[in-house]
Amino acid sequence: MPKKTGKRAGLSSEDHDKRNRSSVPAAGPWGAPAPGPTVQRPLRGGYAARGKWRRPASVAFFVLIMLSVGVRAYKDLSRPEAWAYWKDLYFSPSLTSSVTTIADLNGSGRRVAALVVRGKIGPAAASWLRERLDEAHLAPGDTVLLSSPGGNLGQAIIMGEVIRSRGLATAVGALDRSGAIAPSYCASACVFVYAGGKPRFGVEGSALGVHRFASETPGPDPVAETQRTTGMVLSYMTRMGVSSSVVEAMAATGDVRWLSAKEAAAMNLVTDPSGTRQAD
Repeated sequence: MPKKTGKRAGLSSEDHDKRNRSSVPAAGPWGAPAPGPTVQRPLRGGYAARGKWRRPASVAFFVLIMLSVGVRAYKDLSRPEAWAYWKDLYFSPSLTSSVTTIADLNGSGRRVAALVVRGKIGPAAASWLRERLDEAHLAPGDTVLLSSPGGNLGQAIIMGEVIRSRGLATAVGALDRSGAIAPSYCASACVFVYAGGKPRFGVEGSALGVHRFASETPGPDPVAETQRTTGMVLSYMTRMGVSSSVVEAMAATGDVRWLSAKEAAAMNLVTDPSGTRQAD
């Protein structure tokens, strides 16, 4: 029976060689066969679904974190004392100031820079004072001129510490229209700011007023709180070089007691009374 011939007939040896050569990749530059095409396997359905939901989940987690931070910040800022601090520091400070030059109150005849501070000591007064001193570029030996009815005790103590750390003098007074020092007063917590000066000048006609301090946030034991406040006041005045007799004068009355020039000097509250001759 004759053999069938056609397209499906067996391949010759030459055809086998051509097929083998077509299935082998072209050789590389040094004779090594070039790598074949990389076959990328399709992602499994589970991984694809996981990647699809991973980004929305991350966004939701980030939103939850920001909401929790926002709620905590709102609770902190909504407290009356927190709002009072930010208001006093940025929006409507209870203190005002101006920078000028005055005759040195020690009688040297030279002029020195002075920061004139007026008003009530608020809950952010210490931070406010640091910023004003930085802006004024006062040097050690320059003066802070005070005129205040008092205010926040804790802030006043910090203000006094700031003044002492910068080597500044203090005096009680204000500026009149001619730019000369006029008498004024410094009462209650203002006395602690004044105590930070070194030296502390006396100005003729100016007054220092003291009274008993109570805790601003009474606790369950008022006696213990009063003792703690008294201890803090005594410790501060001792560090500033003021006699403990000023604390005794404070404890003796709930109303403001105005100290005479002689009393203030005896308590070492005023350390240099020579300023009384320069106030005119």
